[in-house]
Amino acid sequence: MKALVLAGGFGTRLRPLSCTRPKLLLPVANQPVIDWTLRSLAEHGVDTVVLAVNYMAEAMVRYLGPTKFNLGILYSREERPLGTGGPIRKAESFLRDGDPFFVLNGDVISDIDYSRLLEFHEEAGGLATIALYEVPDPSRYGAVELDGKGRVRRFVEKPRPGEAPSNLVNAGIYVLDPKVIDYIPEGRAVSTETEVFPCLAKEGQLYGFEFRGLWVDIGVPEDYLRANALLLERENGVKIGEGVEVDPSAEVLPPSIIGEGVKIGGRSVIGPNCAIADHVEIGVGCRVQNSIIFSGAVIGDFTSVKGAIIGENAMLERWVKIEEGAIIGDHATICDEVTLTRGVSVCPSKRVEESILEPRRVM
Repeated sequence: MKALVLAGGFGTRLRPLSCTRPKLLLPVANQPVIDWTLRSLAEHGVDTVVLAVNYMAEAMVRYLGPTKFNLGILYSREERPLGTGGPIRKAESFLRDGDPFFVLNGDVISDIDYSRLLEFHEEAGGLATIALYEVPDPSRYGAVELDGKGRVRRFVEKPRPGEAPSNLVNAGIYVLDPKVIDYIPEGRAVSTETEVFPCLAKEGQLYGFEFRGLWVDIGVPEDYLRANALLLERENGVKIGEGVEVDPSAEVLPPSIIGEGVKIGGRSVIGPNCAIADHVEIGVGCRVQNSIIFSGAVIGDFTSVKGAIIGENAMLERWVKIEEGAIIGDHATICDEVTLTRGVSVCPSKRVEESILEPRRVM
């Protein structure tokens, strides 16, 4: 069984983090997004994964190589963005072997039962099956209407308020028959959601498989943080790596994960919902909660980080305050006594010497 993972996106909504790495290498609960996906596919009988890569493709190749989790990994390289459907057509030489295959948006973390999804697809007898998830607000997604047999009657991409046929949305996980490739034009960007699925639905060849459980699209910072918190809850407790030094007067609150070689100073409180990557240094009297701290970051004495994302090797000096929704890029420096409020993002290697009290990007 094969799976095609769409891994070529620019991750623009996650800048500045995605300025220095592809989105699928962002850590969630101290593991790259792509690892969560590949491990789950391997557990459900997939043996070969094709990665459709474009932006920072070499970083993906260096990280994964030819195999991981006992999966063979192939790469379909795109010279330009091809949307969500174009990559399927581009990778057709890997996929046209007669068997159905999975297609996944790479920025989705889910515990869907891929085996059950495939079984449903084969029983339904259509050309394509979309995994569906119920959400409170379908306006960001593709909403569907099903008949009594699971066939998709209507597919509405990003419906305006009041126009969604239901709260069931496209979860970015599909099973496709190789014949679907013929529905995708060659040599240009194609939207599966607006060009391919509506056509299949009109022909009665598109089915929907509703599932419950974990499903998060990490495309925006608030959902990235939410995915981190949900996965930490599943770890259930505090997980501490090798070589960690925690002062006896410090406290780590569950759920949290602490990577290898981390140092936490006296009277600091870490957690809940914190992922602290390898070799992070946290000073005295710090408070870090609901946050993701990338490897090598330094958090100086009496600094507060709440609901924020701190990039690799970033430096927060003493008495710094980072509020919810702020993002600090790799190698950036936030100087003593600076406050950054909600919605502030700091580009890589920038130095911030004065407080910023309204949302903006420091470039």
